Amino acid sequence: MNGVLNVYKEKGYTSHDVVAKLRGILKQKKIGHTGTLDPDAVGVLPVCLGKATKLCDMLTEKDKSYETVLLLGTVTDTQDISGRILEEMPVTVSEEEVRDCIRGFVGEQMQIPPMYSALKVNGKKLYELAREGREVERRARKVFFRSIEVTELSLPRVKLSVTCSKGTYIRTLCHDIGQKLGCGGCMEQLTRTRVERFRIQESLTLEEIRQRKEKGVLEQDVLPIEEMFSEYPRICASPSLDKALHNGNSFACPDQMIPIKDTWVRVYDSQGMFIGIYQYQEERRQYKLVKMFKEET
Repeated sequence: MNGVLNVYKEKGYTSHDVVAKLRGILKQKKIGHTGTLDPDAVGVLPVCLGKATKLCDMLTEKDKSYETVLLLGTVTDTQDISGRILEEMPVTVSEEEVRDCIRGFVGEQMQIPPMYSALKVNGKKLYELAREGREVERRARKVFFRSIEVTELSLPRVKLSVTCSKGTYIRTLCHDIGQKLGCGGCMEQLTRTRVERFRIQESLTLEEIRQRKEKGVLEQDVLPIEEMFSEYPRICASPSLDKALHNGNSFACPDQMIPIKDTWVRVYDSQGMFIGIYQYQEERRQYKLVKMFKEET
């Protein structure tokens, strides 16, 4: 099976657990997920099957949307409610002060990744070091919050709807808001509602996937690889280019065609087979392969 499956990750599972269980359900080894969700978090986890595993890094780059509950007045070592409480403070800020503070986080921010994360320092994951009681210096990383909306406010809890760039930690956002307000804060709940086109309303639990697999209808829920690139222009090559395309070679822009610049293009051979994603190179006046998805012959 090749394509992308919109999985609803349930509480208590790691992203790795989901992949392992899917291998058993689908009887297929080549499976990869597109971005880690903490065990306590729930929601959308696009999973790539077969040849679509080449998409994993591409999907990881996409914006994501979340719903979260910020609990003010509590600081933990993991920046979420599952961690050890380090500090508890009274919440004396007003609702308007909270809203003003949160508005200040929209746009580009520098965010320091939490110690309890899967990022590696000198080959070791940060959470492994944290469990040993060690804290190391982490570089702040540039992230971008496209929107942060307060959907419910009942202090000390603030419910937020967030859309952000890759590499963003929502629990760190909650922690940073608490620090800026002076009363501390941590993340109490997290639901990922969207990754690119994959939305929580269409996601399937592992049990639903198992049932649909047994009924023989699961393929209806698997998004074909080429549909992941439906927004990009399509180029159909002439028969003379088929061999070069099948070998993953670059090709010159046909004389009768205006080059498509500054975006990826979907390239098909003369028989309509999807070859892969290409990018036009101005200096060489040719299309160069970005990633191949051609079916084996």
